[in-house]
Amino acid sequence: MKSVKSISGNRHPVLESIRHSPIPTVVSNPRQTDNPLIAVNQAFLDLTGYDEDEVVGRNCRFLRGAKTETAQTEKLRLAIEQRTPTIAELVNYKKDGTQFRNAVMLAPLFDADGTIEYFVGSQIEIPRTDDSITVIRQQQAAALVDTLSPRQREILKLMAQGYRTKQIAYVLTLSEKTVQMHRMLLFRKLSTSNAADAVRIAVEAGI
Repeated sequence: MKSVKSISGNRHPVLESIRHSPIPTVVSNPRQTDNPLIAVNQAFLDLTGYDEDEVVGRNCRFLRGAKTETAQTEKLRLAIEQRTPTIAELVNYKKDGTQFRNAVMLAPLFDADGTIEYFVGSQIEIPRTDDSITVIRQQQAAALVDTLSPRQREILKLMAQGYRTKQIAYVLTLSEKTVQMHRMLLFRKLSTSNAADAVRIAVEAGI
């Protein structure tokens, strides 16, 4: 992620973590008109062929085109409206017009008061020769989640619902330090070092 010029104040931890993700990831702000992108990582720019200044400030629908499936875009729209995580698989287009199949994960992020603050979205290009990659990733994610303790699973589920450490501690009646300890352990078990990728695994696993 080159910069986050338009974000200030007490930032959600996922905002910082997307820079470390090898998965193309973006963050949008639903409190601004048309839910524009406010942060993208380098992997997203590499995937789509756009420069950062061409995408920040725009709604992510610029990736759509003539063959983008209406049913799948509606699935994403409803998830935004209902503030819930989801995964959709649809045709998108790169800057040069190249068509690609995109497995999009979308999840809400809430502020300390429980108000919707951002949406994080990640994309995985599905090779034309491998239509089963989404199913395979779901199976792999489920296997990873199965390695977690019940408490770690609870914490991951709340992370996927967009809650911060302080909020998770309150819901589970734990100290913030204990939640942070479990987060580090679950990151290790999920073979990731950042919250953005952990959230995608949670959504892929269906928890």
